[in-house]
Amino acid sequence: MNKMRVFLVLLCLWAAVSEAEYLKYKDPKQPLNTRIKDLMNRMTLEEKIGQMTQIERKVASPDVMKQYFIGSVLSGGGSVPAPKASAADWMEMVNNIQKGSLSTRLGIPMIYGIDAVHGNNNVYKATIFPHNVGLVLVDNLLNMSFNLCADKQLVKRIGAATALEVRATGIQYAFAPCIAVCRDPRWGRCYESYSDDHTIVQSMTEIIPGLQGDLPANSKKGVPFVAGKEKVAACAKHFVGDGGTTRGLDENNTVIDSKGLFSIHMPAYHDSVSKGVSTVMVSYSSWNGKKMHANGNLINGYLKDKLKFRGFVISDWEGIDRITSPPHQNYTYSVQAGVLAGIDMIMVPENFLEFINSLTSLVKSNAIPMTRIDDAVRRILRVKFVMGLFEDPLADPSLAKHLGSQEHRELAREAVRKTLVLLKNGKGPKSPLLPLPKKAPKILVAGSHADNLGFQCGGWTIEWQGVHGNDLTEGTTILAAIKKTVDPSTQVVFSENPDASFVKRGGFSHAIVVVGEVPYAEMFGDSMNLTIADPGPSTIKSVCGSMKCVVVVVSGRPVVIEPYVNQIDALVAAWLPGSEGQGVADVLFGDYGFSGKLARNWFKSVDQLPMNVGDAHYDPLFPFGFGLATPPRNA
Repeated sequence: MNKMRVFLVLLCLWAAVSEAEYLKYKDPKQPLNTRIKDLMNRMTLEEKIGQMTQIERKVASPDVMKQYFIGSVLSGGGSVPAPKASAADWMEMVNNIQKGSLSTRLGIPMIYGIDAVHGNNNVYKATIFPHNVGLVLVDNLLNMSFNLCADKQLVKRIGAATALEVRATGIQYAFAPCIAVCRDPRWGRCYESYSDDHTIVQSMTEIIPGLQGDLPANSKKGVPFVAGKEKVAACAKHFVGDGGTTRGLDENNTVIDSKGLFSIHMPAYHDSVSKGVSTVMVSYSSWNGKKMHANGNLINGYLKDKLKFRGFVISDWEGIDRITSPPHQNYTYSVQAGVLAGIDMIMVPENFLEFINSLTSLVKSNAIPMTRIDDAVRRILRVKFVMGLFEDPLADPSLAKHLGSQEHRELAREAVRKTLVLLKNGKGPKSPLLPLPKKAPKILVAGSHADNLGFQCGGWTIEWQGVHGNDLTEGTTILAAIKKTVDPSTQVVFSENPDASFVKRGGFSHAIVVVGEVPYAEMFGDSMNLTIADPGPSTIKSVCGSMKCVVVVVSGRPVVIEPYVNQIDALVAAWLPGSEGQGVADVLFGDYGFSGKLARNWFKSVDQLPMNVGDAHYDPLFPFGFGLATPPRNA
């Protein structure tokens, strides 16, 4: 009897081992397609639809992940585990959610996404890099054509640093880069665009191998690639034409013929797919009246079939809701239209049960074929397998050291130096004001943006719309950088908005005026006037009307500056430099020379907009490619 029991126990153990051997999807030695096929053969409809669902961390929990088989979680702008949460706090939150996914029947790990669009910008103490609008502004512009070798390496290094800082919080997926071609600076997302020239935007897709790792030789076109746990899945966005909307209105209609769409707005997607980008996010905007979230010809037909993209397509935040006007008017129709158009993962931040129930009903009624569901899930699983999530689903505590590291801050400082564009230097060619002397007896620093880290960083920093003041994160304001750079004997006087009498009687050698735009994001940044925020114009007049001054403009795009140019001795476009304001002082005082060139046109008046190179009415204040150079003081 005892022998029989032993035999039965051994038989059960053998059966268990044999069953485990059939779980090919858990074996990293198996071919990718074998793992995908094996796992999909085991999945129920409920589990597949769960994989297609991305929810906000506010509604995510281990129980929710386990009960609904949720495939992905995200943090929206400003959605954090706690105010000023540490890397360890983030890792603990992500791991807890992940453990819910791993406890499901099949143990499919979730993928966590975040808008790391200029560094891991939601996270306290992260390095905040310059926004995209500045990142291509380096030297080597000749005859309207960039030699972008240096630029591409810089942006690739920034991508690699961002990946490490994202992984430092346990997150594996960045909703970046934005590869929009901003054709009208009135658009509130223009600072997320590298240029109004598509060839420059194409070159800047080099950030993708920075984020994901270099694509292995002989890789199949369109297959996603992520090189392990120090890299993240990237997301090319927003497909397609988001930077060409009428009057630059966010989420509006892009009115352009097929030739224009495919020659201006589509090329960067070719480059992104060829570099193995893992995901593509669909735009809220429309093309000639058709919502992109419902445009199957472009998503299924062009992106997937023509470009051979094999990663997954993700909606924007409640993007399918906005297929109808008003949004959410006919949700069942919107789900059907979006999924049939080729969207694989749906960002339904909070009301995810409605989505799950609607999609389940549509599949069971044959309104959406099972082949479409399988295509979506296959793509999602492909990314998860490729990036090693099944082998390393939990955060690595050893990566926490990379958050806000000194190495990354030095890289950001270098990027700031190269973003600066010198638009004017002196009232005449023989009387340059820059570089400024470090040993001036007394200088004035003025302007609303001189001592405001939040203004420097812009939108998508800690909060969705950005933050005012100096308590948002760690960094160096331009004022602090100036004080650190000048000689100890130099007296630096700061007055945010001095009147002319104060300036005249102050005995200053010269002044540095730092003004610009206040933070904004998306539609809240749409502007029909593009003016410098008050009291910027009056500060320029009060200071520059009384003494020699350099004006530093902190903005996400070209702004109205023409009325003040004659009063200004030197003019610098600093864009949105981020947390490392020391890079501005490095160049103002000549430790490094100015080398930046405009990667977009600077208008005289908003009445000229939209205005791009080649237009019949092209008459800019500063043309595409403009930028004065100065040698470093020690050269």
